[in-house]
Amino acid sequence: MNKVVLITGAAQGIGRAIAVELAKNHYDIVINYHTSKKAAYDLKEHITKEYGVRCLCIGADVSNVQEVDRMIGEIEEKLGGVDILVNNAAIDLSNLFHLKNAEEFRRTLDVNVIGAFNCSKRVYSHMLKQEYGRIINIASTNGINTYYPMCIDYDASKAALISLTHNLAFEMGPYIHVNCIAPGFIGTENELDGYDEEFLKEEVEKIMVKRYGDPKEVAYLVSFLISDQADYINNTVIRIDGGQIGSC
Repeated sequence: MNKVVLITGAAQGIGRAIAVELAKNHYDIVINYHTSKKAAYDLKEHITKEYGVRCLCIGADVSNVQEVDRMIGEIEEKLGGVDILVNNAAIDLSNLFHLKNAEEFRRTLDVNVIGAFNCSKRVYSHMLKQEYGRIINIASTNGINTYYPMCIDYDASKAALISLTHNLAFEMGPYIHVNCIAPGFIGTENELDGYDEEFLKEEVEKIMVKRYGDPKEVAYLVSFLISDQADYINNTVIRIDGGQIGSC
């Protein structure tokens, strides 16, 4: 029986790339989405047709405990439970600092941090019972040493997600491994949209390999970290940023 992977925020970008890569490697996939329903169901159709694995598509706001409980309950009923959780769902409400407000800040923390907590807590009992589980949190170099005041709330949320990773690893060991991936500049549709050519050129100059990353490269790292080959990797944060140099 294939292991069941829940990927939050999986309809587009990095989440989509992770879903495709893991389906290719014979994992059963649960695509979580909040607003991108069409993209999520298009992805489900692609995965089912191309890879023949079981695939569910479930809409839920991960910041809402009741919706998370409903989502995990449906997975348990139809697929038996979540063996691997990828906390990828995130929002970035970038704006000039003086225009930001507490409501936006709170919403960013709710989705990016509380959402990961809600999902991790809900899958914990199943993983513990079977004495196996993997949780991957998708943070960002913005949570380490890359700073953009326009996304001060996003940066804070990713730093908090890194801290959450360490605490969950201590709480959930030895059977459940919790690791964190911190991508740098990854060329998703959302990341590239709206930026002019000059800005993108300046950002690439900050990267040692002189290019931005491909979402598939993050997916390859997720695939490794949940594999048996990575069984001795736990409670760690891995940057995948092409050798990004410093902050802005």
